[in-house]
Amino acid sequence: MRTWMLATAGGLALLAGLAQPSAARITRLDLSPAAPAFDGRVFPGTGKFERLHGKAYGEVDPKAPGNVIIQDLALAPRNAHGMVEYVTDIDIVRPADPAHSNHILLFNVINRGNKGALTLFNADVKGGLADINNARDAGDGWLQAQGYTLVWFGWQADVLPGNNRMGFKAPVAHNPDGSPIIGTVRSELVVQAPTKTSVIGGGWFTETGHDSYPTANTDNAAKFADGFVPTLTVRVRENAPRVAIPNTAWSFSDCTKPAEKTICLPDGFLPGHLYELTYRAKDPTVLGLGFAAARDLGAFLKGRDKDDSGTANPVVHGKGVQTLITGSSQSGRFIRTLIHLGFNRAEAGGKAFDGAMPHIGGGLISLNIRFAQPGRAWGSAVDHLYPAYDFPFTYARQTDPLTGRTQGVLDRCTADHTCPRIVHAATALEIWDGRQGLGFTDPLGTKDLADPPNVRSYIMASTQHGPANLPLPTKAPFGVCMQQGNPTPHVWTMRALLSDFTQWLKDDRTPPPSNVPRIADGTLVAADQVHFPAVPANSYGGVERPAMRYLGNHNPLHVYDRGPGYHPADSSGIETIIPPREHPASYGVLVPQVDADGNDLAGVRSVNVQVPIGTYTGWNLFRDDLFQNEACELTGSFVPFAATKAERLQSGDPRLSLEERYPSKAAYVQAVRQAVDRLIAARLLLPEDGARLTAEAEATGIRTSP
Repeated sequence: MRTWMLATAGGLALLAGLAQPSAARITRLDLSPAAPAFDGRVFPGTGKFERLHGKAYGEVDPKAPGNVIIQDLALAPRNAHGMVEYVTDIDIVRPADPAHSNHILLFNVINRGNKGALTLFNADVKGGLADINNARDAGDGWLQAQGYTLVWFGWQADVLPGNNRMGFKAPVAHNPDGSPIIGTVRSELVVQAPTKTSVIGGGWFTETGHDSYPTANTDNAAKFADGFVPTLTVRVRENAPRVAIPNTAWSFSDCTKPAEKTICLPDGFLPGHLYELTYRAKDPTVLGLGFAAARDLGAFLKGRDKDDSGTANPVVHGKGVQTLITGSSQSGRFIRTLIHLGFNRAEAGGKAFDGAMPHIGGGLISLNIRFAQPGRAWGSAVDHLYPAYDFPFTYARQTDPLTGRTQGVLDRCTADHTCPRIVHAATALEIWDGRQGLGFTDPLGTKDLADPPNVRSYIMASTQHGPANLPLPTKAPFGVCMQQGNPTPHVWTMRALLSDFTQWLKDDRTPPPSNVPRIADGTLVAADQVHFPAVPANSYGGVERPAMRYLGNHNPLHVYDRGPGYHPADSSGIETIIPPREHPASYGVLVPQVDADGNDLAGVRSVNVQVPIGTYTGWNLFRDDLFQNEACELTGSFVPFAATKAERLQSGDPRLSLEERYPSKAAYVQAVRQAVDRLIAARLLLPEDGARLTAEAEATGIRTSP
């Protein structure tokens, strides 16, 4: 085992005249001295941890085969060696004693600049977003007790500073003559409170924390050479007709003076409306460099001793060390697209990452596109038309009858033998609103498709995108949704899967079989085939709730024509048909079947789902004053059972009450113990976590709230 040296700040470029290798690589690390992490806390079995943070400087050869796919890389400025440079924030938490490392470098792809690994795998992490981004609290410290080295890095160049977010600096592309690149951009504007101004890139997920592409002309009435004039429209839902707002009624301004990145609507933007701004923007950033940065950092920390100036690699590396990349939501889609576009092959050969663990990240990410907006998502109510779900949908190779293409996400890495082992984990919400079912079936949803040997897939049954925070609100409005959110945790399943994955990487012990809903056994069905119970309005526990309206809402998908410069096979290129042209044929998007309580039948059924105190769903509806009857973004539902039979009969609830299910505390504890034993036997729950859940049941008895 190679040991690390104390990383020091600095490191200048190589002296002029020295030969420069023509390969993408990290050229320089500029890190703080190692300091105690988590206030010097001592973790059982591994001791103390250290934190180093700063920047990593990299460069890529725009002519190299592994880089030419990066959109606009050839139009980026180059240094004296003909290379294109980038800078990424980097943050490392490592065992203070390298002997206590488990030899897994866990790279966490940050989400909108925010760290995620600690809250995904450690229970009981405290603090707000700024505290989490500052890695102040380790919660129960599970990751640290296992000896993982955590590596966070920036990749999204349009993230703005704030809340200790991590950034990434990429160059702006220009025309060959040096003039600005100008192109058409479609920006869906959604506000959650009335306002007269919005950033011009401000959507449901991008209203804050994201930069916008500046307008090429602040005069919204001025015609461009081809006759183009910016437009602003409004509609009340995705499939409603667009109503034009006259250019005299809005402006590129802050309502007092012209502004390149702000739009003013004096009559006011209203919640529950989709405003669509189509304008000519300038100065596209080469956002696809984020893939190269991930690749190069993974390869550097895994295998190199030092940077070009002699600064030592700050982590255990070399023979026997494994790299595992994980990320949630857009970061999971980043990982899938990184693999799809061939960026798991290090330029020197071999794998940048030995393992990949995308979490709640079905589909692909719209990063390698001119004027890309990677902060956008894939919702049915908002962001519906942004590139996020081009075929291929599956890791395995198959033929798409709608486009005629035969592809799989693993095509490139299969060809050059650089595919990582993959554990893909998602929630029920990704199936309902994120089209995740297409990852497990043929494109028309007629038959199941098996995972390749290097892939395992798991759906966490009856869960939402990220668990709702406890305590849940006790009176309406329940956030932006009709029902209380779903608090079913991911952490117990995710760290069991990570433990299984680590054994797969280190000891070649295969993980449990994939566990997802299937067509063959009737657990993955068309939305109109779901047998959802009629859950009435109720006031269980003193909380007034409306009746659940099961409308079969899901997120349909069509083939979209975005213009000849866009390459859907790679989710890359230049969009020129804006908004995209929708073809009538649609893919077979299926959803989970449920039991008599409305809880999912298939997938990893946690203790919450096996021993329920209510209905947990992967869907919810927006409040009626927002997008009425539309799927509420990223949020599921929790509706408790009645406490007694009399109470449920009074409300007309078909679901058995708590007293009917669990006639005594002992019966409830026994049910929990049996569920725990089943999950442990399936290697989907760690024994120590099962002991904790059982002890909680014994201490508190039958839960009446999450």
